[in-house]
Amino acid sequence: MRGKILKVGLTGGLATGKTHVGRVLAGLGCHVLCADELGHQVLLPGGEAYNDVVKEFGPGILAADGRIDRRLLAAQVFDCPERLEKLNSLVHPHVVKREELWLSELEARQPGSIAVVEAAILIETGSYKRFDRLILTVCSPELQVRRHMERSGDSEAETRARLARQMPLEIKRRYADYVIDTSGSREDTDRQVREVFAKLRQDVP
Repeated sequence: MRGKILKVGLTGGLATGKTHVGRVLAGLGCHVLCADELGHQVLLPGGEAYNDVVKEFGPGILAADGRIDRRLLAAQVFDCPERLEKLNSLVHPHVVKREELWLSELEARQPGSIAVVEAAILIETGSYKRFDRLILTVCSPELQVRRHMERSGDSEAETRARLARQMPLEIKRRYADYVIDTSGSREDTDRQVREVFAKLRQDVP
């Protein structure tokens, strides 16, 4: 197993603190990649998914500068599972390819390190199977609603509707190797992350 890296998936529900946990892990020495940023990149003009998404969802999703307006695109798939599934089928394979390229380059460059991919739908897409370990962030539904409303400006009704469409955290727990509850103070969350990191270090090939 010499020359390998430990591949870790980081996932969680809406506003459960994935990004913060990812930042703490990065500060501890992990290499962290945000799949959402890759999703943005493949949707840019010239990106791998741009033409297919515009063809499927129409020019109405484009801003004046020719870029895909993510809010207009989101409005087309909101409360429409079939359309969301179609969008994911056009975007997700390209995101996975970029993730795999990043992982392979990291393995060649820095064997023995910990690679963390932060992604919201690792479990739903089955992508969690590509990783050696899976970290799940959780918190109470009320806290999820409050956090998302504060950062997005969405109404409570919009937020609860979005939350209702997600896989329940209790089901996601069944897949996780480690669960980090972000309901408490930031200090408490950071303590949990450090504990998980110590265990991950022991698992590095």
